[in-house]
Amino acid sequence: MLNDGVSRRAAIIGGVRIPFARAHGAYARCSNQDMMTATLRALVERYGLGGQRLGDVSLGAVIKHSRDYNLARESVLGSGLAPETPAFDLQRACGTSLSGCVQIANKIALGQIEAGIGAGVDTVSDAPIVYPDEYRRILLESFRGRSLGERLKPWLRLRPRHFKPQLPGVAEPRTGLSMGESTELTAKEWNLGREEQDELALASHQRAHAAYEQGFYQDLVVPFEGLEKDNNVRPDTSLEKLGKLKPAFDRSGSGTMTAGNSTPLTDGSASVLLCSEDWARERSLPVQAWLTHSRVAAVDFVDEEGLLMAPAYAVSEMLDAAGLALQDFDFYEIHEAFAAQTLSTLKAWESAEFCRERLGRDEPLGAVDRSKLNVVGGSIAIGHPFAATGARIVATLAELLARKGSGRGLVSVCTAGGMGVTAILEAA
Repeated sequence: MLNDGVSRRAAIIGGVRIPFARAHGAYARCSNQDMMTATLRALVERYGLGGQRLGDVSLGAVIKHSRDYNLARESVLGSGLAPETPAFDLQRACGTSLSGCVQIANKIALGQIEAGIGAGVDTVSDAPIVYPDEYRRILLESFRGRSLGERLKPWLRLRPRHFKPQLPGVAEPRTGLSMGESTELTAKEWNLGREEQDELALASHQRAHAAYEQGFYQDLVVPFEGLEKDNNVRPDTSLEKLGKLKPAFDRSGSGTMTAGNSTPLTDGSASVLLCSEDWARERSLPVQAWLTHSRVAAVDFVDEEGLLMAPAYAVSEMLDAAGLALQDFDFYEIHEAFAAQTLSTLKAWESAEFCRERLGRDEPLGAVDRSKLNVVGGSIAIGHPFAATGARIVATLAELLARKGSGRGLVSVCTAGGMGVTAILEAA
């Protein structure tokens, strides 16, 4: 029996992460396990969890070596939690750690566990490098040989081309387009200009810098490998500087997306502690927020819809389930994979045609108050270690709500493969 028919509220106690670092820099020699273990250890220390057994830990990485087949469990074993704490890997591209938080919240709500952690990590700097399938087949055929001759014969097919490494691909298998190239198509569909994208990017940097200056991230970010804060935040950037950058994905003269209004390749990890109300009370741990709703969606990005537009659909369904309007939020944490993707989503919700024909709504969802959007910086400034971003956003939003002492916030994360993961948090 999954539960007794009574669901419980899932509490967010708080989150911890290491600074996000531009790829091939500060964390160039760090593995996924190194970063994830450090983050979990910091979370354990922050909330006095040393030696305690939690109900479950859900985390993952998008780019991982075969050696990371049990990444979650290995990271937990080095975290300071009781070794009896179970853990499992999951992966939903950029929605990985948000999905992990939701899975832990669901287990808490069903009464299956009392407390758990949702987390994520990614490194571009330590990406697996593989060799062509032909070379792999030679190796495996030689391994299977029973006689010396059978083991040596496959090597006669070895050629210099077999030693050309293959780096992880960035193109969608179904379209052959990179995420940036796909989003350029979406930007054109929604008639997005270069300036409005640069303006959103500038706001991301300015708000992230201001948040650091005001001490907002003091309890959320712990030092690691010599870094004390995210090293992609650029307080000195400007519209003039952003405007000088050349298009990165469409160089035909009509491209509007640049390195400045897109997320940088990033290394990092993030974690969130969730629990039942009783578990928190027994340990005198203040609750920051409740994770109350979540939805996932997927779109046909091959023939019908933009690759990163699924959150527009997921949010619509989630609002109906929650009985809320799009304007009923104090904060909007929308992952900035690209400024163009964020702006396209906002325009879709404002479009009567899109909401009628794609979402089946009589009226548009309406506009989002931009002063409530990514108020302490977004992914363009902070960075985007793929699987870690969701946990980073959940921890940030919970902190915002706790500081305000009331209200609710909306989370929206787009992912590769045409999916979207969304959630609602409410202040405790």
